Amino acid sequence: MRLFAPAFLAAAAVLPAAERTAFVNGHILTVDPQFRIRSSLVIEGERIIATDDPKAVDSAAKVIDLAGATVLPGLIDSHVHATGASTYEFDHQIPEMETIESVLAYIRQRAKVVPEGEWINLNQVFITRLREQRFPTRQELDTAAPQHPVAFRTGPDAALNSLALQLSGIDRNFQITDGLPGKIERDASGEPTGIIRAGGRLIKSRSGAKSPDFATQVDRLAELLADYNKAGITSIADRNASDGGVALYKALRDRSRLTCRVYLYYGVNAQSPEDEALAAIAKAADHPLHAYDPWLWLRGIKIFLDGGMLTGSAYMNKPWGVSPAYGIDDPAYRGMRYIEPDKLYRLAKAALSRELQFTAHSVGDGAVETLVDTYARIAENDFPVREARPCVTHCNFMSARAIDLMATHGIVADLQPVWLFLDGKTLLKQFGEDRLTWFQPYHTLFAKGVKVGGGSDHMQKIGGMRSVNPYNPFLGIWTTLTRVPRWQAGALHPEQVISREQAIILYTINNAWLSFEEKEKGSLEAGKLADFIVIDRDILTCPVDAIREIQVKETWVGGRKVHPR
Repeated sequence: MRLFAPAFLAAAAVLPAAERTAFVNGHILTVDPQFRIRSSLVIEGERIIATDDPKAVDSAAKVIDLAGATVLPGLIDSHVHATGASTYEFDHQIPEMETIESVLAYIRQRAKVVPEGEWINLNQVFITRLREQRFPTRQELDTAAPQHPVAFRTGPDAALNSLALQLSGIDRNFQITDGLPGKIERDASGEPTGIIRAGGRLIKSRSGAKSPDFATQVDRLAELLADYNKAGITSIADRNASDGGVALYKALRDRSRLTCRVYLYYGVNAQSPEDEALAAIAKAADHPLHAYDPWLWLRGIKIFLDGGMLTGSAYMNKPWGVSPAYGIDDPAYRGMRYIEPDKLYRLAKAALSRELQFTAHSVGDGAVETLVDTYARIAENDFPVREARPCVTHCNFMSARAIDLMATHGIVADLQPVWLFLDGKTLLKQFGEDRLTWFQPYHTLFAKGVKVGGGSDHMQKIGGMRSVNPYNPFLGIWTTLTRVPRWQAGALHPEQVISREQAIILYTINNAWLSFEEKEKGSLEAGKLADFIVIDRDILTCPVDAIREIQVKETWVGGRKVHPR
């Protein structure tokens, strides 16, 4: 007897493991090589067994009428930092900040509840995302919290108030002597301005915030994964996993609580002595999770090669240019490159030779070319790298030469479209139209055959649109279709717009390719995992601006409905 169930029941029961279920009367975008659209999908257990097969539908124990709804493969986010993001607001909620005044208001509020003399730390509020597009000054931070040391950190860079500088021992005579990258910005008289570049280790901050225990961290991570499901995400790549983070994911897997498939890049400190970095790579290669598991797979190595475009420290081929917004006063300043090419070559070769996909945070075109040249050097002198799919993380600023080398050697790319949306206006002001010719060049990458995947770089907060780096993939898809930065009229290099089909590919089959899983997921084809979502409108025909408003009605992972629960 067949059971006909209405689509989108608010609380459907979990399917028995071997039950055959047919989804009919749908608008199913398979994202197969021909991008075929089907009307039915049949699953059994965790796998798809057929599309548009009447016999398979007839044999199903259960039939769900999609009533014309659009179905997509489960979306994949190629770049998250979920373990830290899930507990970011454990101590207290962090409001959204779009102006210097909102930053100072938060610090004033914290000064009322944090005991005098204790640190007030604010992380990852990027100056490119403030309307004033600058750091808060030392004096502004002093006025907001005169009795508290304050550290306003944007990643590798920070702005400190006077008490924070004093407690960190940073004065007009302070010099960096540890041989590591970093710069203390100074005013005309030689006094520190409060801005420190690539110098987080120099800040002697402490935190009095409450910290969650392991069990709470597991629960918070599960909560975040459920919110990823709500946004249509069924797989993620964690691009800087620590030992503690790996343990959290493993705990969820072992308790059957994972609702997203997880691909891990193990974080390695490449600025440490080379023998220590190589030992960390070997540790990852020997880890039990290096064996394939469709739920949790440790298959990559992540290092940091340069700074960031959000902080004025990405390593560029040409000087950044003097900038009040970024606090740059040296006309020859090109950003920060943390690893010399020969050391980078040895680390990358060691990882790739152990079947670990290597990637490096590489934002500026100088860093991107350094990394791509490294992979080409290995390919030309040691072993082919195409099958190893070496990766470039971020690669916001590119060049025609770098793209050609990527196509030649099978080098893949992980990009964050939302950065164009959030930061394009600031970058245009800093660099001008010509220097942004190769900024996130999606059309060229597709035309050249470079496999590029879309991600968010989600770092803090739970909530697809309120998070630091929003992880709602439909905002990312919309950005690739319009290239319109917020707070600005007009597209940024509209010649790099891609089609709707390509934008979907960016978050599905291409991201599966980035994790060596294109035969397992990323499209809706017989034999593949039954990871798919049902959305509230036709993404191929709705008005383009409606795409960023798409809502996910259902999310299925391995044949089990995970949203709504």
